[in-house]
Amino acid sequence: MMELMDATLLGSLVASTLRVATPLILCALAGVMCERAGVVDLGLEGKMLMTAFIAASVGATTGSAALALAAALAVGVALSMLHGYACVSHTGDQVVMGMAITMTAAGLTVVLAIAWFSLGGQTPPLPESVRFARLFDGWADAAGAVPVIGGVLRFAALALLGHTAFVYGAFALVVGTWWLLYRTRFGLRLRAAGENPAMLDAAGVSVSRLRYQALALNGVLAALAGAYLVLAQNPGFIPHMTAGRGYMALAALIFGKWHPVGALWACLLFGFLDAVAMRLQGVSLPPALGDGEVPVQAIQALPYVMTVVLLAGFIGSARAPRALGVPYVKER
Repeated sequence: MMELMDATLLGSLVASTLRVATPLILCALAGVMCERAGVVDLGLEGKMLMTAFIAASVGATTGSAALALAAALAVGVALSMLHGYACVSHTGDQVVMGMAITMTAAGLTVVLAIAWFSLGGQTPPLPESVRFARLFDGWADAAGAVPVIGGVLRFAALALLGHTAFVYGAFALVVGTWWLLYRTRFGLRLRAAGENPAMLDAAGVSVSRLRYQALALNGVLAALAGAYLVLAQNPGFIPHMTAGRGYMALAALIFGKWHPVGALWACLLFGFLDAVAMRLQGVSLPPALGDGEVPVQAIQALPYVMTVVLLAGFIGSARAPRALGVPYVKER
């Protein structure tokens, strides 16, 4: 019995880590794609927020998960194209443009939600027909009934099964992004656009087109992260529901040295800390530290404190792409 209880606790902790880390993974991959091409994207937070709102709005209005996801993808790509128009075509400041997208999304989502639904900035709860169902759900009980190795099988089933397609897709996209960047001609050129765009231009390849293509992929991945929040994790949209995840994803890609696999491990670390923080709420302090419970504010701040620690400790040692944030002007 104790073995099954331990397997249940550990399995549920790993499962929570994977679910919480999924939007971070998708958002970090979005950042890897565009920053490898030389475009800084501080608008990841805003893209997630806006696409989450659009997915929830379309889903609540039409009752269709496919339309909700398609609308989120369209908005995500549109925001990335806007970013490209300002920063690639017109050499605008990439940091300012990214922050403008985030600040605009933070205010616009609330205003539109109030105007459309009159629910204080929220959308109506999404019906189950719109939300993505969990796959392989309920297999843990059957696995735990197996003699001798039931505890191990129950842990594996709880940890790895019962997730939505978004979770499995996020890990598949890590592999796909790595393959695209490091095993294809397109990936080689994309990385060259972030390292030495003049050399790429001299070879007859359009730097602007490559950066637009990278931004389009960035918009798709950021939209998947935003759609996940309302179609799989939460029952609807609430104001500022991203809660800094876009900035955590940026910290993860810096910690991961702009590599998809490195960013994955950083996102899993953040997800683990968040999952632990949720389970620490209501836990009593040891007698040596006094009576009472662990302060909720301290628990909720744990993932964000780790973000600051990682940035402070690793931003100096991580080498960004050499042309990151530098507009490229073709010589005439």
